[in-house]
Amino acid sequence: MNFSSRLPHEIHPNALSLLVDEKRRAGVPILDLTESNPTRAGIVYPEGFLTALSDSRAAVYEPEPFGLPAARELIGREYGVPADRVVMTASTSEAYSWLFKLLCDPGDEVLVPRPSYPLFDYLAALESVTVRHYGLFYDHGSWCIDFHTIERELNDRTRAIVVVNPNNPTGHFIARHESTELTALCASRGLAIISDEVFRDYAIAPRAESALTLGGAENGLTFTLHGLSKAVGLPQMKLAWMIASGADDLVRQAMQRLEMIADTYLSAGTPVQCALPALLALRKPVQSQVMGRLRENLAFLRASGLRTLEVEAGWYAIVSQGARAGDDFAERLLRVRDVLVQPGYFYDFESGGHFVLSLLTRPEIFRRGVERLVEAVAGHD
Repeated sequence: MNFSSRLPHEIHPNALSLLVDEKRRAGVPILDLTESNPTRAGIVYPEGFLTALSDSRAAVYEPEPFGLPAARELIGREYGVPADRVVMTASTSEAYSWLFKLLCDPGDEVLVPRPSYPLFDYLAALESVTVRHYGLFYDHGSWCIDFHTIERELNDRTRAIVVVNPNNPTGHFIARHESTELTALCASRGLAIISDEVFRDYAIAPRAESALTLGGAENGLTFTLHGLSKAVGLPQMKLAWMIASGADDLVRQAMQRLEMIADTYLSAGTPVQCALPALLALRKPVQSQVMGRLRENLAFLRASGLRTLEVEAGWYAIVSQGARAGDDFAERLLRVRDVLVQPGYFYDFESGGHFVLSLLTRPEIFRRGVERLVEAVAGHD
């Protein structure tokens, strides 16, 4: 049987995943410092919030390519943009796939940051698009774009540059001067910007010079991505949106083509779109809980003595122990002390000794796990 070359030839779980399965089968309690699913992290949702999904309007199917007009108008008002620049999708992952279809032919390339979320490689491969990386570097407490690496990777097959703002997992916003430079660079070369802004509501300590969004540019073409998964902590609702901005003619051409793609899939569900006003009303109670959790866990982590990189926003923190920790430290930590963290190489950190912790973890688990992590580092496990 022949399978698509867009998928890996061999699919095997990594050593850390195998060890997790082994311990769970043996009934060993694991202190999981990677939990990022809000529905499993002890976030409390208001009683009866699901009743909004029973809206009688959901009984009528309206095949709207970009989503129901009422949903698009609501998002437009929320973000201060015209509704005709809003596209509803089932997820931000789907938004990426549509944008890669819109912008790229097979073999074309997109630039994505390093370090960053590893999903891009899979999403691009499924669209027969090649990923190239540009660098981020940490200097004096902040992350910066290495524009030299962008210039080095650009070629005549580059079609878009992806920005994650704030970044996952580094938790930094790009600076305003970087946003200006990047927008000008892309506009001059005919490249689109895809800005993933799903964590923008969780600003813990943004810098004064941070650009909280890349949307609203009047030149070039930019797509900003958002969704219910992070905005209200409900990934199972499967509703996201993207907003187009830039030169009017480019936006018009892009939206015409996007409509053909969206009309082919018609993937955004009617019940969740009808329930959107009620679901967005959950932001204050949900986000206040999440922000309290993030700040509490981050404060404990910083007081632990572990070297923790600065965090502006998002749900994650990075512990850096240098090369002496070794690339297999996460596996040894789980094997010896039953603590699960994500090693930095999962996110393409170029140097070893970085570990990613979810600040969304229940505080009692987070504290015990960090205490064991401190012991492991001190004992050079």
